[in-house]
Amino acid sequence: MSVPLWLWIATLGGLALVFAVDLIVVNRRTQEVTIGEAARWVVCYAFCALAFAGGLWWFAGAQPAGQFLAGYITEYSLSVDNLFVFLVIMSTFRVPRLYQHKVLLVGVVLALLMRGGFIVVGSLVVSRFSAVFFVFGAFLIYTAGKLLRSPELGQDGPFQENGLIRLVRKVLPVTESYHGSSSVVRLGGRRMVTPMLIVMIVIGTTDLLFALDSIPAIFGLTTEPFLVFAANAFALMGLRQLYFLIGGLLDRLVHLSAGLACVLGFIGVKLILEALHTNELPFLNGGRPLPVPVIGTAMSLAVVASILVATVGASVAKATLCAKSRQEPVEPAPEQGESVGADRR
Repeated sequence: MSVPLWLWIATLGGLALVFAVDLIVVNRRTQEVTIGEAARWVVCYAFCALAFAGGLWWFAGAQPAGQFLAGYITEYSLSVDNLFVFLVIMSTFRVPRLYQHKVLLVGVVLALLMRGGFIVVGSLVVSRFSAVFFVFGAFLIYTAGKLLRSPELGQDGPFQENGLIRLVRKVLPVTESYHGSSSVVRLGGRRMVTPMLIVMIVIGTTDLLFALDSIPAIFGLTTEPFLVFAANAFALMGLRQLYFLIGGLLDRLVHLSAGLACVLGFIGVKLILEALHTNELPFLNGGRPLPVPVIGTAMSLAVVASILVATVGASVAKATLCAKSRQEPVEPAPEQGESVGADRR
């Protein structure tokens, strides 16, 4: 797929405009984000992603559109794991709920900028060393196994500040409390940063860690940098609203860990098959490609979507059964001295 420069500029400009408008709206907020508002924004961002896919279909064909959709769904589903950590971070830093939307927005912008660097490096490596697919595939299968072994998704113990945050605290003076939504304030003639800036950096850098598995995963679906970046951008844009929509329901998605593990494992196998199909390693089959089946875009999209639907359905069914079992009335025990069958004559 040949992507002209104007399309890159238009896409980046559109994203910048959306983030700018969203930031202006956030700064003017005087109330918390409601579930209804979050649901409308989630639908809006999903519609924008579908419209983008429709534009790709019209101008570039079905294959790029399908690759984008598969990448978007995969990135969006993997991003749900981030929400668990975001909840822990917000609780640890005691961020007022009124300002959490701004924290997530700025954090997502930082994460998107850093992911852009990952995508550039990944594209260069993939274009020059196709054998890297063996490494990506093995890493995704390992990550899938690790997810299956973990008892709870996203729960790796208490949150710990990374080296960057500790460095910021040493270099910059930080206030003890929040000052509205301000990141920088002047107190006693001295300019200081607030915990708001710290938590924004935490959100952005923490999301970068999740890119270590999500970026290789999407390269298993498409190697086009434009589609990889667009899928990440649309997934991150909708992640903020999803945080407010299902933040309190994450503990009910009991099978989500298994579902994401299946997605990562499937893409890992797909990557290894493609690496074998285009093999150039001299010690493997004399450097010649192996006759192995290759999983196409349509099949990838169908499998990923089916896994996610089955995962959510199984989680909802289990949560419903558990709720019913808790609501079942318990028959009172007979009083002392009263026979159970005393009234049966």
